[in-house]
Amino acid sequence: MGKFAIECPVCGKYAEASTGFFSKKKIECACGNVINVRTDKYASRKCVHCGNQVIFDQTKGEDALCPVCHAKINTMADNQKTQEFSCGQCGIRLTTVTSAKTYVCPICDFENDIQERFMSEKIKNDGMASIIKYEGDNSTFIWKHPIEDFNYGSQLIVHESQEAIFFKDGQALDLFGPGRYTLETQQLPLLEKTYSLPTDTQRTFHSEVYFINKTVQMAIKWGTPDKVRFIDPLTGTPLALGASGEMNIQVSNARKLLIKLVGTMKGISWEEDPEFTKSLQSSFRPLIVNAVKTNLSAVIKNEAIDILEIDEKLDIISDNLREKILPGLEEYGLTVPQFYVTNIVLPEDDPNFKRIRELHTITLQTRVIQAEATVKTVQAQAQTQYRMAEEQSKAAIEAAHREAELQRQTTETEIAKMKAERELIAAQAAAQAKRMDGITEAEIMQAKGYNQKDVLQVDVQKAYAEAIGNMGPAISSGGGSGIVGDMLGLGVGMAAMNAVAPQVGGMISGMGNQMNQAMNNGTTLPSFAEQQTMNTNITRAVNASNTWDCKCGNRGVIGNFCNNCGAKKPEPVSATWDCSCGNKGIIGNFCNNCGAKRGE
Repeated sequence: MGKFAIECPVCGKYAEASTGFFSKKKIECACGNVINVRTDKYASRKCVHCGNQVIFDQTKGEDALCPVCHAKINTMADNQKTQEFSCGQCGIRLTTVTSAKTYVCPICDFENDIQERFMSEKIKNDGMASIIKYEGDNSTFIWKHPIEDFNYGSQLIVHESQEAIFFKDGQALDLFGPGRYTLETQQLPLLEKTYSLPTDTQRTFHSEVYFINKTVQMAIKWGTPDKVRFIDPLTGTPLALGASGEMNIQVSNARKLLIKLVGTMKGISWEEDPEFTKSLQSSFRPLIVNAVKTNLSAVIKNEAIDILEIDEKLDIISDNLREKILPGLEEYGLTVPQFYVTNIVLPEDDPNFKRIRELHTITLQTRVIQAEATVKTVQAQAQTQYRMAEEQSKAAIEAAHREAELQRQTTETEIAKMKAERELIAAQAAAQAKRMDGITEAEIMQAKGYNQKDVLQVDVQKAYAEAIGNMGPAISSGGGSGIVGDMLGLGVGMAAMNAVAPQVGGMISGMGNQMNQAMNNGTTLPSFAEQQTMNTNITRAVNASNTWDCKCGNRGVIGNFCNNCGAKKPEPVSATWDCSCGNKGIIGNFCNNCGAKRGE
């Protein structure tokens, strides 16, 4: 049977055990823990020779070897080796075995992490420059770096949304923002004024570093531990209300929070944390509860909030309570970006509250009845207004129709008037044009040395000559006095000939004498039909002498303008013409002297 030392998995101390068939399988440690040899014989330990964390069988006693360096790992000398360290809270010097995990300080009851304290002592003794950075979680507001007494030249790393405060001998000196800093006089102006750093890197100076988390801590819960008394303003009934919710909190002044609240603690977070002796929740719960209890009822009354409709006004209540809570937190370097009241607990089982609910129901029913009556009234008024509007619309449509008809008639009248005006203007223009043509023709005749009377005289003479030629031998020999009497019966034609040509007048006078002689001699006059035929022939002869042919093909045109195309009667062309070379009386279209073409 062999004896060996077995480590207690609870306190880390060693107890004596033995191997063998009849040996005890369970051993009671001095801490009260019962060590099960079969299950606890395998231990994990850092080898003091190679520094590796290894697992070995403790029942092998001093023959247990490190699986890495193969050195003995379970000798009593190694297990009982001791080392000094400083308490992480009060700083007193303590001694414990190197294999221990934790050690409770007998002075301040602080539980020290032995390996962490040994490492801090090693850094301090070796004079190595330390890397100082934040190693806490995000729910922590202020965290104190566990290692103190940093060496000259140590590196301080501050991340974004963080700040670091450097302490020397308990006095807060410099505040560092995000970045990397070397702890030396060039970057510690306050430290340079108050303390002369040693130039020997083997020596250290007493210092501490606190890290402050500047992020917004979201959804931090709060609530009133007991009910808030509230007097209903409508009924005067006392009620008990509860309130709870969440808020966002952030560090606004790190130095103020650290000095006024944290002090020498290792740090502080919102909720309880085993590493910290105090929390913000426990520190500020009285302030929050007192502010809510004092102002909740006042906010409901001032804002005239119906207790049964309070959920609709939670945002108003939240804003008012935040204004009341914020000054107390700002005094300690904290701010509240948002404060939410998420729940108001109503006394559902309270008879007074039930009575208020019944009154509210009756009031609501009354409002519903009034609203229905108002709706019916409005509907009746709307229907009446609709009918009036409909009649007005019909009247307006009828008036519009009448106006449109009147406008149409007026338009037709205006169109007819404008058409008549256009026709009148056209007739006046045609008359004016014809008048101007006559004036032009008269001016042309005057320029040529004759007038319309001369033209008419010539035409009558031609017609008369042709008519005399068609009268026959009876008239030529002085007989035929009946034809002369028929010509005398024409009246107007003969009078015209008397007026135009004295020759025609003489002829008519002669014919009259012949008619008288015929009557005296008893000669028979022409019949009426014969006289009509003679008159027609004379008229045709007179008209034929005054007709002309148009270029459009219309023949026998009477007057100065063609009745088919409206072309003007061409001017009579002289049979002879005079050339510019001096040759006169030329017959033909070309000058027989110079060959020039006849002008138009």
